[in-house]
Amino acid sequence: MTELTPLLALGDLFPRGILPYAVGGLLVGLGATIIYLSTGIIAGASTFLESTLSYVSDVDRFNRFKYVQSRDWRLVFTAGIVSGAAIWGLVLDPGIWTTEVQWWRLLGGGFLVGVGTRLGKGCTSGHGVCGVGSLSNTSLVNVATFMAFAIGTAQVVMALGVSP
Repeated sequence: MTELTPLLALGDLFPRGILPYAVGGLLVGLGATIIYLSTGIIAGASTFLESTLSYVSDVDRFNRFKYVQSRDWRLVFTAGIVSGAAIWGLVLDPGIWTTEVQWWRLLGGGFLVGVGTRLGKGCTSGHGVCGVGSLSNTSLVNVATFMAFAIGTAQVVMALGVSP
């Protein structure tokens, strides 16, 4: 019988230590809680981004009353997500801002994520943070589906030897 391998793999899961990930998770949860308690709106990033399309589109879907009524602060929220990541990447840790992934793969991946958020009626922040936190059956199924496809895709890509 072989000796059990110690849980050294946890070091790979948290390469910068557990604290930054724990603090980030707490801040995401706190932000979602504040938005929900102050507005009654679930803080899903895909819906927030979709609501900003009401500025430039005449499509009825994007111009629902609740979107148009709240789009100003949703735009600020969406801009905060993008600018927060940009500030972190450019100022606090410039080494992580680069990638070896080709632009067309990033574009294609972004398109597929967008299609997936529409098919799943939400994104990982809406379903994974808010929906699972409220024990929504739909969100639990969606998150399980997201994870299964993500793990499966990663395994297929790795098996095929695809690199950035």
